[in-house]
Amino acid sequence: MSKKELPARAKVVIVGGGVMGCGLAYHLGHEGWGGETVLLEKAELTSGSTWHAAGQITHSTSSYGLGKMVDYNIGLYSKTLEEETGQAVTWHGCGSFRLAYTEDEMDWLRHTLSVGRALGFNIELVGPDFIAEKHPYYNLDGVIGALYTPDDGHVDPSNVTMAMAAGARQNGVQIFRQCRATNITRNDAGEWVVETGQGTIVCEHVVNAGGTYARQMGEWSGLQLPMTSMTHHYFVTEDVPEFKDLDKELPVIRDDKMVSGYIRMEQKKGLIGIYEKENSNSVWHDECPWEYENWLFEADYDRVMPWLENSLERMPIFAELGITREVHGAISHPPDGNPMVGPAPGVKNYWCCCGTQIGIGWGPGLTRELAKWMVHGAADINMRDYDPRRFGAYAKKDWQVIKAHEDYKLRHEIPFPHFNRLAGRPIKPSPLYEILKEKGAVYEEVFGHERPRWFARNGVEQRDHYSFRRNEVFGMVAQECKAVRERVGIMDVTAFTKVEVSGPDAHAYLDRLTANRMPQKDGSITLTHMLNRRGRIELETTVVRMARDRYYLVCAAFFEQRLLDHLNQNLAGETVTVRTLSEDWSALSLNGPKSREVLAACTDADLSNAGFRWLSAQEITVAGHKVWAFRMSYAGELGWELHMPDEACVDVYNALWAAGEEHGIENYGSFAMNSLRMEKAFPGAGELTNEVTLPEANVGRFFRLDKEYLGAEATRASAARAGAGELPWICAYLEIEPDGSEDGHGGEAIRVNGQVVGATASVAYGHSVGKILAFAFVKPHVNVPGTEVEVLIAGSPRRGRILGEPAYDPKSERPRTDALAVPA
Repeated sequence: MSKKELPARAKVVIVGGGVMGCGLAYHLGHEGWGGETVLLEKAELTSGSTWHAAGQITHSTSSYGLGKMVDYNIGLYSKTLEEETGQAVTWHGCGSFRLAYTEDEMDWLRHTLSVGRALGFNIELVGPDFIAEKHPYYNLDGVIGALYTPDDGHVDPSNVTMAMAAGARQNGVQIFRQCRATNITRNDAGEWVVETGQGTIVCEHVVNAGGTYARQMGEWSGLQLPMTSMTHHYFVTEDVPEFKDLDKELPVIRDDKMVSGYIRMEQKKGLIGIYEKENSNSVWHDECPWEYENWLFEADYDRVMPWLENSLERMPIFAELGITREVHGAISHPPDGNPMVGPAPGVKNYWCCCGTQIGIGWGPGLTRELAKWMVHGAADINMRDYDPRRFGAYAKKDWQVIKAHEDYKLRHEIPFPHFNRLAGRPIKPSPLYEILKEKGAVYEEVFGHERPRWFARNGVEQRDHYSFRRNEVFGMVAQECKAVRERVGIMDVTAFTKVEVSGPDAHAYLDRLTANRMPQKDGSITLTHMLNRRGRIELETTVVRMARDRYYLVCAAFFEQRLLDHLNQNLAGETVTVRTLSEDWSALSLNGPKSREVLAACTDADLSNAGFRWLSAQEITVAGHKVWAFRMSYAGELGWELHMPDEACVDVYNALWAAGEEHGIENYGSFAMNSLRMEKAFPGAGELTNEVTLPEANVGRFFRLDKEYLGAEATRASAARAGAGELPWICAYLEIEPDGSEDGHGGEAIRVNGQVVGATASVAYGHSVGKILAFAFVKPHVNVPGTEVEVLIAGSPRRGRILGEPAYDPKSERPRTDALAVPA
């Protein structure tokens, strides 16, 4: 039989035949692109990292979006895939336990239970007696509880991948094995050219599913895709006599504290997997050798011995057995541990499907969403955490290695809310970094920028304090909120993305990409959203008209590359210049009833309502420097944002601080800002996602139905569904009883009469109003002011109530306050 010839053209070329590449091929087939998709694999399918995976999958996740994907994967593995393709999958539905030895671990499991309830999972918190009944051989000394997820299991990685490949072929995908790609470039027509040992193929979309080769493949196209190969061990024992007569497989045990990994049955043997919390190992910093197929490293017992010894103590029936198989293979780790799934930064139609450290557990759900993204313009699950554009040019190779080691060692640590990854920091400190650090700033990193979270005061140690409950930080944030509400606060907001769009067509160009009415006069400010063709939200941005042909755009730091790509890839012949100012300009936010007095002491500008109206911008002089002042406030108070070149920042800050001391000025950080914005019912990144349209996000005053823009048709259709009561969900604003020591962290179930009707998106304590406040996506009939709901926080129900207006200053009178009359 003659060898199949590589076609000259295709719509999509996927490079890589592991679980991610085959999963995408399978799902592209289901989305209707199968007949136009080609998959290339350099050796045999699964021969990279996939074949040596342990293959576990669990419902135990505190991420609402990832939970949706995992649930889909388990359904696919346990039933759908084998039925559809006729290919064996070898699903073991044995269930699993995640153990807890401390109250912090129990708090994590309680929160996970709350998220699982929102998703309808079969999930329970259980005690040691229940664990012992289901798994009589595990040493439970010190264990105080566990999360039991009976629908979990494990699967044969190769069988799953082969079955998805079979499903892809059934839907028209062509798969070429022993066909190594050697280069990926763009031609003058903007198409991708994939060179291989069997010829060249030209395509509209190219997908990097290269696994441990993905980073070096990206370099062919001039892309920096941050990820590093880390090596992970699991061991298979000799046959376990106690397993010989078992008629049911024991649940998988996830023991994060003592084993830093997992223990399960493998046929009648034992399997132990370890993610050591020190002395981790990375390989192939420059290049993964192309000739490596089904490659494993020799076991490094010295590195994992403390955890291996613990595992034998926990599972004493393994203690006298020999090891029959040592699996020590490489897995890709991005700097934050999340997969790289979505558009590559700065180029069009180059898609990443890589960097997935848990490919079997997460892969099918991720690739289903990527297929929808590619075909329809948006995924159906929030992909923010996986978007490859979350990293910038700062993510150099040496830094990637540092962060991958950090991520590996955190793999089995408690994922506390706001966990702060400190390795390789600071990356992009603002001009105020050292000054604010001296004043107690505890920093977080956002798109490389260092941004203050909160400020240590009154003897509280200047470091991160972790808990699922209120702790020392709660009082610090309360003090910052009080300063902003009653006096004046100042925040370094340099991390904001700052982009200038200029040129003769700037107005028409931005008008075509924004859903709200563009600012009509110089100095006017508009809050608006940019959408994709499905009418889903790409990002929210503030647009300032600096001049007739010059606009200044500000958005969250995380969305910088997304904004740049959206602008550059949607040009339609207009003459414009897009310039990024984020690393050359700083910004300060001054908020509070005394902010006018403080700013007035540093400038000659007229700051009254007549001289400087609400939602307007002016260039003014502050402390001898020209700055752009925007009268706006994310805190909902009288206030200004001041944007300026970096060299002006320290002088401006020092002048404002000196002028503010008599008024009780305080620094505040992002934690206080989040509390303040929740009190004002301002939606944020947790609500404005690729999952929702503008009507679903419930932001009606920020878009126009009588305007043409990208996504307008879909927006009008969504608005029509809203009018007919047919939306699948809508963003509601609610208060929750503040009793208890835990406020919630997002993803918690919302119930009415015992039935789940939605889940929280953002939750924060409102220090000014003494209530827990939340945004939540609920069924539309629930979103009626006064409706009583039940919110499952830390596994326990709390009373909640839908609100029809902001909890603080519902008429928004405070930001519009005029200057006080000056006595004669």
